Amino acid sequence: MSDIAAALEPEAAHTAGWRAAARWLWRDKLAFASVVFLALLALTAIFAPMLIGDAATKLGLRQRNLPPFTLDGGWLYVLGADTLGRSLLARLLVGARNTLGIAAAAVVVSMLLGGLLGLVAGYSRRWYSHAILRVADVIMSFPSLLLALIVLYLLGPSVTNLIVVLAITRIPIYLRTTRAEVLELRERMFVQAARSMGASHARILLRHIAPLTIPTLVTIAAIDFASVILAESALSFLGLGIQPPAFTWGAMVATGRGYLQTAWWVAFWPGLFIMMTTLALNIVASFARTASDPQQRWRLQSLRKAAR
Repeated sequence: MSDIAAALEPEAAHTAGWRAAARWLWRDKLAFASVVFLALLALTAIFAPMLIGDAATKLGLRQRNLPPFTLDGGWLYVLGADTLGRSLLARLLVGARNTLGIAAAAVVVSMLLGGLLGLVAGYSRRWYSHAILRVADVIMSFPSLLLALIVLYLLGPSVTNLIVVLAITRIPIYLRTTRAEVLELRERMFVQAARSMGASHARILLRHIAPLTIPTLVTIAAIDFASVILAESALSFLGLGIQPPAFTWGAMVATGRGYLQTAWWVAFWPGLFIMMTTLALNIVASFARTASDPQQRWRLQSLRKAAR
């Protein structure tokens, strides 16, 4: 019975940790509202394009520059229409899939590559660990937006090139963070014990060190997700992002910039969604960083006293 109880202790502690995080999230109303908004946005981006069909690309010249909140053309035109009479609500929902999909792919690729390179650079003391750092320094020496502009201008704008460029510009962030943590973890006693028991370097890295770096990388990814959305929107605004007939929120803002005086809603709604999404991501990332840091967790625990 004691062996069974000991085996169940880690699982019970993990469950208790999730329950505590859920309670803290419920007390922090701003973080809770941000999580709900992001969850609804993700569900909308996944399922809405299948429900609205071709409404996002269907032309309706009778609804050209239709102002918002009129409902003359139906509920799809509650946010108005663009210069070609297309529903802005439908285009926002379809654009959410493209915007969030590109950002998610870029963040995942950069986190995986940067994390793996950071593990090698932090654990190994050979020459290639220094070579990895120098390559990261070269990437960081260029402004990320300028580097993306040059590469996309040379290779041509496409979804694949856009994801690759955004991922490359973000790799040094994960690489340096992972390396800094590995430099500290490799000197701990459990690593020395694994070495004395004959564990290989690959096993020590992947089994003992890498899991301890994942929470930090996930927190950074949540923050970086917002930065990637802004970078993608800027590139789409400049015409080097995703190309027609596909579109993102940034491309919608670029379409409406010439009509700000006559049809402000064409650029306003996608710009508002970009702002709200990045703000919600930053709030959730701040909450996750506070919840995962024992030295800062008292801020969340104090919310319970304030709520009484």
